Amino acid sequence: MKKTVLIVYSIIFLTGLAQVKAQTMENNSTNKGYKIGDVATDFKLKNVDQKTVSLSDYASAKGFIVVFTCNHCPYAKAYESRIIALDKKYASKGYPVIAINPNDPIVVPADNFEAMQVRAKEKGFTFPYLFDDGQKVYPQYGATKTPHVFLLNKENGKNIVRYIGAIDDNYADANDVGNKYVEAAVDALLANQPIVQANTVAIGCSIKAQKN
Repeated sequence: MKKTVLIVYSIIFLTGLAQVKAQTMENNSTNKGYKIGDVATDFKLKNVDQKTVSLSDYASAKGFIVVFTCNHCPYAKAYESRIIALDKKYASKGYPVIAINPNDPIVVPADNFEAMQVRAKEKGFTFPYLFDDGQKVYPQYGATKTPHVFLLNKENGKNIVRYIGAIDDNYADANDVGNKYVEAAVDALLANQPIVQANTVAIGCSIKAQKN
């Protein structure tokens, strides 16, 4: 009898352990963010004009160039003109830029909402510049740097991740760029061709969040 009870308890313990392990693996997978081919969920974030913006607002878009960026980071500042250029080149072709500031303004006051409004006006942003209030969106994507690009393509009513990484291969000098990764990826989508380089390493400042 005791042996039977011991076996039952052992089974219950091992089953529970397996469930915990499975849940941990699932959580770890979720925390890593999107991979190529994943479906990106929509969001609703406040723009610098005080209006909320969602991907679903762009009914005629073919996809989106989602860029996690900010005010204070030197890398982000170096890429601002190039981000504007991406929007001017591809918004009319169906791939507008959607910029998102993922940083916690308590950690970096220079990235607060009011500063975002000033920066957008100074630089003449032609695209939405959204505030990730509560830092809920960037972990879903798996963004780690500013800037960090996620190119989405609309397929059967879903936003599919088709490119993740850097804008190009030279943050320091826009005139000495060898590979324009985002442009090449969007051009491939427009031509219904496979993207040759779908993943690159994002170079920039780490996203700032409060330590738990």
